[in-house]
Order: sequence, then structure tokens, then C-alpha cells
Amino acid sequence: MDGMDLELVEQVARLDAWIAEGDVVVLSGAGLSTDSGIPDYRGPSGSARRGSPMTYQTFTGDPLARRRYWARSHLGWRTIGDARPNDGHRAVARLQDEGRLAGVITQNVDGLHQAAGARDVIELHGNLARVVCLGCGELSGRDELEERLTAANPGFGAVAASINPDGDVELDDAEVDGFTVVDCLPCGGLLKPDVVYFGETVPADRVSRAFSLVAGARTLLVLGSSLTVMSGRRFVLRAVRDGIRVAIVNRGVTRGEPYADLLIDAPLSVVLPNLGVFRSSVTVLKSK
Repeated sequence: MDGMDLELVEQVARLDAWIAEGDVVVLSGAGLSTDSGIPDYRGPSGSARRGSPMTYQTFTGDPLARRRYWARSHLGWRTIGDARPNDGHRAVARLQDEGRLAGVITQNVDGLHQAAGARDVIELHGNLARVVCLGCGELSGRDELEERLTAANPGFGAVAASINPDGDVELDDAEVDGFTVVDCLPCGGLLKPDVVYFGETVPADRVSRAFSLVAGARTLLVLGSSLTVMSGRRFVLRAVRDGIRVAIVNRGVTRGEPYADLLIDAPLSVVLPNLGVFRSSVTVLKSK
């Protein structure tokens, strides 16, 4: 309650009442992971201005760009791999354990929902902890790849300036000269993080499962997403079309504002851990 005004308390109490009714579907974005040390693209810690994200076409068609990506991602994984769930992730897992949630859809690729205990998470954009071969399709773990990259680049000691939400870091081109990229062990094919790059489409079955979740929801709860790209915003539009109420908790501007039945502009680290404790607080504050 410290530092929270009555308006925010009442907003959170209203959200809590909706959650208490159950059948809530969470749609989370990068803003949920900022308190775990992973910046978002467009929020207060945003990195959109740091450069364009890697596209699938560039990754597959430009060997130099691919080497640059893996050098940067090799360093970035030290942060992503060591990141731990924050109070927001734990709050989502708790709500699921309480039976309030019908499902969790995330645009994030950090795996922190699952690390906090959430189950059956639909990862729209994949997960950086997995690597896929574009030749044979074999999936492998990122830690295994990191061991191979370290062995192939024993003298690589570049210092990362800043990390991006998709797991790579900012490096000067001179720092990636001579970096050795490793390929798939079984077939020699190109390895790629098992994430959806710009220029790719989210697998149709993933999208279908997410739409099915939203269709059965009483409330769509958007957490930490600016909803700038259609990949996430389409679920809000579907909810509005079907008469499903939409609640958004996000710090800063969101393109979902015109569609929100409830919009809370506040830190997720303040709002989410306090769900479930505000209903009596509102009564006390109003009586003063």
C-alpha cells in the first residue's frame, strides 16, 4: 500500500474481483521480465532504439550477419540464462495454482513463466533455451550449444555493452571478427535459436491454441505488453469482438488502450504481488 494512491488501489481491487471469477487468460509481454534484468523493446527500459532486431531472411542469407548474431547472442545468453523469475512471474504461477487462470500465453522467449512454476504456457515466439537445426529439424538445448561455442572460441572475451530482449548484445563489428560459428552435429546444417524471428510467422497450431484459450476466457489479462505488433494485439481484438473483457497492466503507452475495459498504468512489480489483498483495503480507505 505504501506509495499507492486510492485510484490505483481501487483499480487493482476491480482487477482482483475479475480474477476471482476465474477463466482468466494471461497474455504477457517483455515488460513482465524487466524486473528480472531483461529489458523490453518499447517501455521505460526499452531497447528498440538500439538497432533493428535480426530477421529470418538476414540470418539465413548472410553468413557475416549470422556470425555477428551468434557472437552477440553467445554473450547475451549469460544474462538470459542466469535470469530468475520476479514477483510478477511468481504471481501468475500462484494465480494458476489457485485455479483462477484458464491459460498463459507469452510473447517472451525467456522461459521465466515456467521457471516460476507456470504450466502449459503457450510460447508464441519460442524459447531461447532451445536451438533448432534448419537442416534436419533436430532440437537441442542452448547450454549444449554454449559449451560448443565456448570451446570453438577460447579467446573470445568481448565485453557486452547492453543486452536486448531477444538475447543478443551490442558489440562493435571489430569485436566479432574471427568468431567461429558451429553447425548441427548430426547433419552440418545451420543452427538457429528456436524463436520466431522478424520475417517469420508464428506456427499456425500455436496461434490456434492461443485463440482457443481466448475464446473460452471470461477476462483477457494483458501484462507488460505495448501491443505494438499484431502478434499479440490480435488476441485483444478477438476478445473485444467476442465480448470478452480486457484488462491491461502496463507501464507506459500501449496500443491496447482503446480496447481495454480496465487499464492500469503502474509497475507490474507493484500490482501483481498484491492481487488478493486489496478488497478489504478499499473499504478501509473509503471509510477514512
